[in-house]
Order: sequence, then structure tokens, then C-alpha cells
Amino acid sequence: MTTSTPEAARAYAIEMHGDQKYGVHPYVHHLDAVVALLQPYGMQAQVVGYLHDVVEDTGATVSQVQERFGDLVARCVSLLTDAPGANRKERKAKTYAALALVTGDEELALVVKAADRLANVRACVADGHRALWDTYRGEHATFRAAAFRPGQCDPLWAELDGLLLTWPA
Repeated sequence: MTTSTPEAARAYAIEMHGDQKYGVHPYVHHLDAVVALLQPYGMQAQVVGYLHDVVEDTGATVSQVQERFGDLVARCVSLLTDAPGANRKERKAKTYAALALVTGDEELALVVKAADRLANVRACVADGHRALWDTYRGEHATFRAAAFRPGQCDPLWAELDGLLLTWPA
């Protein structure tokens, strides 16, 4: 039975992420930040926002997500789950290559990915994590080439582009 509401997705994500942390915060802190950015993009974007890391970072499977939240949500979560690789560079190269090919209703995953990256970069700036900010900045051109679609979520991209120009003084 599918229950594709943001509240159900949040509850499932909290259950699956358990005691995981996002910096010093419970992991839901990051998920709530992503979903806040997704408010203008609808309930389905919010559902995917809560679930975007659940397969990558917990014991949840794409099949379990599909059973609970439906086919499109599961396909988007699958797209947002990094492919296996020896290191970050290899994993991200595979993931970005897959994102570059996304069309149709699965482009919802690209909106969520932009919100996720923006939430991560905002957190880097707020918490003073320069090294991770440098990583995101170094990946930005490749990430943008794969995930950006004109007119899709331009406000998210505008802020992200601006935050990655220079480290705040």
C-alpha cells in the first residue's frame, strides 16, 4: 500500500536513519532543510526530499520505497542514490552521468538533487566547513551540467551558484 505524503515519508526516513547524525544534528535536520527548499515544488518533491538518502545511507531498498511510496518516488530515490565506487569521485561520476540522461517525470529527482546540494552548501557555510565547501565547488560545473534544466528550479540554482562563487569573508 502506498502512502505518499510528506508526513509518511518523514516518519519512515526518521525510522530508517535512526541515530545517524548530520554534523552535530539528528539526520532529520538535513532532511527538513531539503524539504523546506522543496515547498514550492509540490508534495511529491517533498516526499522524495525526505527519502533521497534512505537507500544510500540505511538498510532500506528501492523495492521497499516503491511498496510504500509508489513507482515514481522509488525511481527518483534510485536516481539520487550514488552508484557504488571506490571513492567519492568515482561514485559521483557515475551518479552525474545517470542524472544527465534523466527526462520526463523523473526530472523530479533533479529538483530534489538541487535542493539537497543547496542545503548541503548552506550548511557548509553556516558551520564553517570550508573543506567540504571546496569539494562541492570543485564538483559544481560537472554537477550543474548533469542536473540543471532551464526553468525547472532556477531559484535553487541561482542561490547555489552564488554560494559557490567565493567563500564568505
